[in-house]
Amino acid sequence: MIHLSLIPRITPVWRGGLLALLAATLFGLSTPLVQQQGAGLGPFGTAALLYAGAALVALLLRRPPEREAPMRRSHWPRLLAMAATGAVLGPVALAWGLQQTSGSSASLMLSLEALFTAALAWRCYGEVMDRRVLLAMLLLFAGALLLVAEQGLAGQVQLLGLLAVMLATLAWGLDNTLSRGVADLDPGQVVLVKALLGTAATLGLALLAQEPRPQARQALALLAVGATGYGLSLRCYLLAQRAFGASRTGSVFAFAPFIGALGAWALGERAPGVLLLVAGALMLGGVLLHLSESHEHDHEHEALEHEHAHRHDDGHHAHGHETMPAGPHSHSHRHEPLRHAHPHGPDIHHLHRH
Repeated sequence: MIHLSLIPRITPVWRGGLLALLAATLFGLSTPLVQQQGAGLGPFGTAALLYAGAALVALLLRRPPEREAPMRRSHWPRLLAMAATGAVLGPVALAWGLQQTSGSSASLMLSLEALFTAALAWRCYGEVMDRRVLLAMLLLFAGALLLVAEQGLAGQVQLLGLLAVMLATLAWGLDNTLSRGVADLDPGQVVLVKALLGTAATLGLALLAQEPRPQARQALALLAVGATGYGLSLRCYLLAQRAFGASRTGSVFAFAPFIGALGAWALGERAPGVLLLVAGALMLGGVLLHLSESHEHDHEHEALEHEHAHRHDDGHHAHGHETMPAGPHSHSHRHEPLRHAHPHGPDIHHLHRH
C-alpha cells in the first residue's frame, strides 16, 4: 500500500485534488455496495456497521503522536456536531433512501453534497471561488443533471428515496464544513472519534427500533465497505482539505456520483447510455480544471501561533529546533509576519481575503 505521505508534493492543488479524487472514488463505489449488501436491514443497523468499519480502519492507520496535532477538549463540540450530521443523519438517510430508489439514482443525487459544501465554505470561511473554480463546479453539476435526466428517462427515479438521499447530502455538506476546522489535526483521531460516536448512536437506535440483525457474511461485507468508503475516504478527504480547502475538495468530490453510477451499472442495474458518457466527460473536465488551477499572487501572513503537522521545506516554517526533525512533525509554533508570492490553495496558512 502506498503511504499517503509519499504522494508527490508538486503543488498544494495537485496534492489536494488527487486526495479528493481518491476519496470520491472510494465513497462513490460504496453507495451501490451499501444498497446491495444492506438489503433487508434497517437504516440504523446499516449505518452502525459502516461506521464500525470506519473505526477499524482508523485504528489500523494510526500514526506516531509526534507526527500530527492531537485533539483537544475544545474540539469536542465540533466533533459531536460532525458525528450527529455526518455519522448519524447522513448515513441513516442514505441507507433508507437506497431501499426506496435505484443505486445509480441515489449515487447521482449525491452530487448535491458538493454544492452545499461549496456554498457553506464560501459563507463560513470566505474561500475564494474564481472563474476557473466556478466553471469546474458548473461542469460537475451539469454532468450530474444529465445523469439525473438519464435516470428520469429510464423511469428509475423514486421521489421519496431521492428526497432522503438529498437530506443525506445536506447533512454531509454540514459535516464537510465542520470538518474543515479539524482537518489539520490527526486524521486518524478525527476519523476514529467520529466513527465511534456514530456507531454508538446508530447501534443504540437500531436496538430501540428492533431492526433485524444482519447475517455474518452481510455484516462483514458492510464492515469492509465502511472501512474503505467511509473510513479511508474520510481520511483522504481531511488531508485534501488541508491543502485544497473545503469548497474545492467538495467540488472534486462531486465526481463520486459518477463513480457510484458506474458501480451500480457494473453490479447489473443496466448498461450505461450515451447521456452517461457525456455526463462523465463533463465531470472529468471539471476535475481536470481543478487540478490545473494555479492560484498565485503577492500575499501577507500576519503573526500567528498554532499547532499542526508541518515540514521545514515549505517556505512557511522557518523556526528552529535543537535537532531538526526529519519529515512531517507537529508541535506548537509561531509564524512571524511574512509577505511573499507563490502558488497556494486555501489551506490553514492561506485564508486571506481576495
